[in-house]
Amino acid sequence: MEAEIIAVGTELLLGDILNTNAQFLSKQLAALGINVHFQCVVGDNPQRLKSVVSLALSRSDLLVFSGGLGPTDDDLTKQTAADAFGDTLRFDEAELEKIKSFFAAWNRTMPENNKKQAMIPTNGRKIPNANGTAPGMIFEKDGKYAVLLPGPPKELQPMFLDEVKPWLASLSDNILYSTSLRVTGIGESHLETKVAHLLAAENPTAALYAKTAEVVVRITAKAKTTEQAKAMCDDTAEKFSEILGDNLYARDKDSLAQVVVETLAERKMTVATAESCTGGMLSQTITAISGASDVFECGACTYANRIKHKLLGVKDETLEKYGAVSSETAAEMAQGIRDYAGADIGISVTGIAGPTGGTKEKPVGTVYVGAACADGVYVQKLVLINRTRDTVRASSVQYALDMIRRIAMGAKLNGCEKFALGEAAHFTQDKDVKDV
Repeated sequence: MEAEIIAVGTELLLGDILNTNAQFLSKQLAALGINVHFQCVVGDNPQRLKSVVSLALSRSDLLVFSGGLGPTDDDLTKQTAADAFGDTLRFDEAELEKIKSFFAAWNRTMPENNKKQAMIPTNGRKIPNANGTAPGMIFEKDGKYAVLLPGPPKELQPMFLDEVKPWLASLSDNILYSTSLRVTGIGESHLETKVAHLLAAENPTAALYAKTAEVVVRITAKAKTTEQAKAMCDDTAEKFSEILGDNLYARDKDSLAQVVVETLAERKMTVATAESCTGGMLSQTITAISGASDVFECGACTYANRIKHKLLGVKDETLEKYGAVSSETAAEMAQGIRDYAGADIGISVTGIAGPTGGTKEKPVGTVYVGAACADGVYVQKLVLINRTRDTVRASSVQYALDMIRRIAMGAKLNGCEKFALGEAAHFTQDKDVKDV
């Protein structure tokens, strides 16, 4: 089945509202094995909406609309869809009573124009809305379908998950099962060359999705039963694991931070952070995870050199000779915060996020990540070229999290140079520069 997502609303075209519905619907449809080949955003204009629907019907089997089901004159989606599918709208007294009850629960009187929302398909079906006043609806004609959903995500998402998804699944004889692998420490293009033969398979399929300093591998299998589809995904996931080793850090997890917190908790270890260019992003990312209080007690945002010296014990001569952005400073920051907090792991980040501040020797995107633990201090140099300030900082956080994960697991720290605790950390080999 080929699907098209049509978002209706002038506010989307103006950029006043971010179209998160399209992302949600795309993921959900993909999980059902429904290909989304087109997405469209159209304003509240009857002629343009009619034109969009006509084009969509010429190339897609399933049209999924979001928005345009409200009570005002510019809410045109259901009448346009009804016309396109040769249906009419009828007044539903039961739906009107439900809308009135919704307003009464808030001690409000229903405006007269909300009666429009009680108009539902004559031949199609309405979809109940447990979280708002606008019911959804489904139209069908000649083997093609239109699903109309309200615009607010808090209404659209539960309606799709509770009502539409099971209905769509019933249209297929096959079961789809998906699993996601999360990979770090290797870029998308390099990863693709290593697993090209797995990406070429037709069932299960595997696809790569690049994110900030990591890649998500989504594996989807189609079979007669969930058990069969899951077994197929498990087999393919194992093949990826054999190739990627500890670069594959999780399966069906939300984030690297989640894995870090869980790994530290399992091993009863703690971490403390000292940040410069990331300005607290690393500690914020860790503490956003439930259970972080068991593994994280202290984070220091040491932006100024005098604070690096006063709080972390970074030597004045280190700062004067090598600068704040250096392996030496990163090492002393990591040791300093580990000692201060009494943590198992001290992690530091210092760098040039840009867009200003770079030099020929240390261009924008130069970042040092340090980690102090029981067996020494590790420093990794990153050269994050062609990035914005935000992406330099976000990527630095990901690399710092991966260092924590690897130390906690006892895994190899790729691209790092090791120094003894208290030893002056100074890079001696160009190969330690990581261009990512």
